[in-house]
Amino acid sequence: MKKLKIAARWLFGAFFIFAGANHFVNPGFYAPLMPPYLPWPDVLNVVSGVLEIAFGAGLLLPRYRWGSAIGIIALMLAFVPVHVYFIQVGSCIPDSLCVPPWVGWGRLVVVQPLLMLWAWWVR
Repeated sequence: MKKLKIAARWLFGAFFIFAGANHFVNPGFYAPLMPPYLPWPDVLNVVSGVLEIAFGAGLLLPRYRWGSAIGIIALMLAFVPVHVYFIQVGSCIPDSLCVPPWVGWGRLVVVQPLLMLWAWWVR
């Protein structure tokens, strides 16, 4: 079980580092997903990318693991308005991301909670 948890921690940390880096590699993907009522979408994109990289790396360092897991959980909660907005627009942003509505709902009610549980487990 210990080896599984270590592998899960490294996979999860790498996933978050990659996801955070993608905010800088492909910022045009994220901007249209921001609800219009949130200010400074470009700044929010950069901040979320930096936090994802920092928390992903922090999971790999014993000293920062617990705080990084809590940070990931908080970040997933902060992303809820984005997922709700995506559902409200029919899970389709023209020239960006278009998926069946069940995918939008799945991200909100299945994927987000599973990511939070994964963060808690590997802390």
